[in-house]
Amino acid sequence: MSQIIPKGFSDLLQQPIFANLATIMPDGGPQVTPVWFDYDGTHIIINSAKGRVKDRNMRRDPKVAVCIMDPKNPYRYLEVRGKVVEITEEGADAHIDKQAKRYLNLDKYPYRTPSEVRVLYKILPERSSSMG
Repeated sequence: MSQIIPKGFSDLLQQPIFANLATIMPDGGPQVTPVWFDYDGTHIIINSAKGRVKDRNMRRDPKVAVCIMDPKNPYRYLEVRGKVVEITEEGADAHIDKQAKRYLNLDKYPYRTPSEVRVLYKILPERSSSMG
């Protein structure tokens, strides 16, 4: 477990709950999207489709923030700021199916479109803040 993540909040990284991903628009403004996420012990992993706003933003500017709120206590949350250190299509199709199992209890991701290219974004935490 990263030293950046407070020990009392690691449980939020293991649950199938939504996170809010903040990226930076071309004009410098914020853009926030609720996302599924995964954690490999070092990186927060987001899976999205190539060409979406968050994809374009993370490719242009790797600085992001992720906020994960405890569904049992909305006053308890973990906010992580960091950088996207890897963007890859390798393994993204299998990963989105794994996430569909985790979040929806389905073997295959049901919302895929025929032309969609799945992409993984690995975020290296640099700072965190928490409450609760």
